[in-house]
Order: sequence, then C-alpha cells, then structure tokens
Amino acid sequence: MTISLYDITVGQYLQTVDAAAGFLERGLKHCTDEGANPDDLVGKRLAGDMLPLSFQVSSIAHHSIGAIEAVQAGVFQATGGPAMPETYAGLIKIVADAQAALRALTPDAVNALAGKDVTFEFGPTKMPFTAEGFLLSFSLPNFYFHASTAYDVLRANGVPLGKRYFLGQLKLKG
Repeated sequence: MTISLYDITVGQYLQTVDAAAGFLERGLKHCTDEGANPDDLVGKRLAGDMLPLSFQVSSIAHHSIGAIEAVQAGVFQATGGPAMPETYAGLIKIVADAQAALRALTPDAVNALAGKDVTFEFGPTKMPFTAEGFLLSFSLPNFYFHASTAYDVLRANGVPLGKRYFLGQLKLKG
C-alpha cells in the first residue's frame, strides 16, 4: 500500500481533530452535569507559563487546516490562525470549522503540494521547507502537542477523559 501526502497529513489531522471535537463535547457535558460554567475552562492552563486552553484549541486548527493553507500559499506565520475564543462554544466552533475545511480537501489537491516550497516566518526568522518537510517535521509535531495539551487541560480540570478520547477513531483493517 502506498501512503500519500494526503494520508499522512489530512488523514492524521482528521483523526485527532475529530477526537478533539469529542473531548470538547465531553467537557461540555461534564460542566452541564456538574452545574459548572464551561466558559471557566477557556482560560485554564496546565502551568502558569503555558498558554490557555483557548490557545491550544486555536493551535489545533492553525497546525492542521492552517498548515495545509500555508503550504498552498507558500508561507506559514507563527502568529496566524484563528483568534483565541473567549467562550467554550467558540472552542467547539473552531474545531468544527477545522473539521469541515479538512473534509473539503481532496487527495489530489493535497498530493499536488508535494515538493512545493513553504517558508515558516516568525518575526525576522525565515525557515525554508518543502511541503513534506514542513508538514511532517513542524506542523504535525506542533499539532499533536497542542491537541495533547488541550486534552490535558480538560483532564486536569476534572473532565473524565481516558486515552481513547484522545486517540479517536482508529483506522482498523476493514
């Protein structure tokens, strides 16, 4: 079986973005069941020097659909991506928008990006990549970091989550 750029990027993004939608919904249910305001979770952090849940969820979108869009445009900016929402409903919307945008991508369109130049820009720093190098060595690790951190913030704040909620739908032999 041949693995394509689409499979190793969009396929992986969707598994985890779908899982993020699930663990955010579980967080909402937990708050409802406990009589808590889910908006109180939006600013929660794992540690004082880490960015809040709102940033982690925004970064899930920024390092998935935002990464594909950056490769299409030829430039990825660290400060880009969706604005950090101020409400829990805003977190759910960012993930839903990322899901829809990822599902709208076609394998042909993503596979055609192979070999394309993309530059990562962070202030005066400019780092040249190929599409594959950027997506596999920069985008996917950042994506998983922020998805894991979002999961961990919810877990640390009492949302009953186990590993299966992070893993999402496995690609089982059919």
